Amino acid sequence: MNRRQFLQSVSAAGLTLALPPTLLRAAPDKIGSVLPKRELGSTGELVTILGLGGFHIGWTTEALAQATIEAALEAGIRFFDTAESYGPGTSEERYGKYLTPKYRDEIFLMTKTTAETADLAQQHLEDSLRRMKTDRIDLWQIHGLQSPEDVEKRLNAGVLDVALKAQGKGLIRYVGFTGHSSPYAHLRMMELAGASFAACQFPVNPVDAVSKHSFTKLVIPKAE
Repeated sequence: MNRRQFLQSVSAAGLTLALPPTLLRAAPDKIGSVLPKRELGSTGELVTILGLGGFHIGWTTEALAQATIEAALEAGIRFFDTAESYGPGTSEERYGKYLTPKYRDEIFLMTKTTAETADLAQQHLEDSLRRMKTDRIDLWQIHGLQSPEDVEKRLNAGVLDVALKAQGKGLIRYVGFTGHSSPYAHLRMMELAGASFAACQFPVNPVDAVSKHSFTKLVIPKAE
């Protein structure tokens, strides 16, 4: 079974099977059928249960990037991820060519900043909006937190302040943070500024379940 067949089978299942209470059937939109959706945290926003990761959109060929975006839409995905660092910039530019011009109102759009200073965060935000040809970002995440010390450095440098100011202006709707290295970075961010965030992102894999440094065991209960 290839990727498209898998996504189509999931989409079909969403229309025909009884879904658990946390999943909601989604009505077709102007693009076509839509995968089941789940609420994003406590935001009240509904996002499709599968999203398209944007990292590979930034390094593959232009033609394959376009085909991937179109295949995701056809399969019912309406949650699109990227970051200013993917390419860098190329992934966002391709979303600005093949995704947002036609489908902005049908999708939930997330991008991220690796900035460690307020000035760079502001520049990343402006560049992301320009490249993706949109006037708003649904979820903007402080990206790639490495450690508790990294969290403190970015907060002290005003990166979160930039996000909250942009949120107040309607340039972004929700603020989040991500990291792939240390669950303790996530715990520190939640300790210092948890009320500011609507989402956090981290890896979950078979190794995590048996690690004493488990994101699943340490971060999820605190996030909930």
